[in-house]
Amino acid sequence: MSSSLVFSQQSNPVLDVDGNQLQTNTKYYIFSRGGGGGLALSIRDRRIPCPPNVVQENDASSKGLSIEIFPVDKKQPRISTQSDLNFVLIGATTCVQSTVWKLGTPDPFTRQRYVRSGGVLGRPGAETVGNWFKIERSGEGYKIVYCPSVCSSCKVECGEVGLFVENGQRWLGIGGQPLVFGFKKVG
Repeated sequence: MSSSLVFSQQSNPVLDVDGNQLQTNTKYYIFSRGGGGGLALSIRDRRIPCPPNVVQENDASSKGLSIEIFPVDKKQPRISTQSDLNFVLIGATTCVQSTVWKLGTPDPFTRQRYVRSGGVLGRPGAETVGNWFKIERSGEGYKIVYCPSVCSSCKVECGEVGLFVENGQRWLGIGGQPLVFGFKKVG
């Protein structure tokens, strides 16, 4: 899949809906420009409740959980395209795990790779390669892609974060229905 995706090499600021550049240590709501609600966490399989997966709320009026975004370069105060980023949903779970996004292994039934929680904040390298995403400009908003560059020796299968609608739930994963996102600062 990585050969079919073309990513721009120029880094540009990522802007919220008010035209301000996204900053680290700041909470945002992330929402689909194509409808639906904000993002939350949910359990895919009741037999394996942890870590929960990232979902889009069905209720369009729901803002979902807020999120913080952290670039690989901890000294960078602002978020730009082309940067490897950790996404952290701000919320409590019954799991004793982080709410940092990570790309899960292929689901044994659907073979899809879903976005889950339970990732590691920072520490770029082979052990955390699944925790790094990028933001790319897409029309009137942004797309989130999985194509980390934090590990030069790792072989990754790049792809865009999209939506899989299954049993009434809207799961985030690699592929699926394309999603264009926007960001709204909390407060």
